[in-house]
Amino acid sequence: MEISCSKTINAPVDEVWSIMTNLEGFPDAISGIEHVERLDEGSGFDVGTKWRETRTLFGRTATEDMWVTELDPGHSYVVEANSHGAEYRTTQSVEPDGDGGSVLLMSFSGNPTGTMAKVMSATIGRLFVNATRRAFEQDLADIASAAETSS
Repeated sequence: MEISCSKTINAPVDEVWSIMTNLEGFPDAISGIEHVERLDEGSGFDVGTKWRETRTLFGRTATEDMWVTELDPGHSYVVEANSHGAEYRTTQSVEPDGDGGSVLLMSFSGNPTGTMAKVMSATIGRLFVNATRRAFEQDLADIASAAETSS
């Protein structure tokens, strides 16, 4: 399963990047995220940054451990997670739009590794894709709102 979405934002790339990588600020900027707990001993946002994120998804509260596996500072990062018999990978990137604003892109892939996850993917996968796309589009809208308010 793969999902991609994007949002044009009336704010410069550096402002959007600041919000995208402010781990402790996620709950304030993104309405679906209720709580973030840093699991690494570092600060900032870099490869190896690890956190536990609690969010409302599909009408339920879910908590997942996530970590940064790739980083192109000021441009993009990759976050991975393993949960409920599946491996997840999310890429977020921001680039200039040519008019002083920016475009935020998000792509997500999920790969079922466990038997139950494979069965669920085959039977209700389409419902999951649509609900996940709506959640990501809301995340992008929330980041855009935070960036446009800050700039």
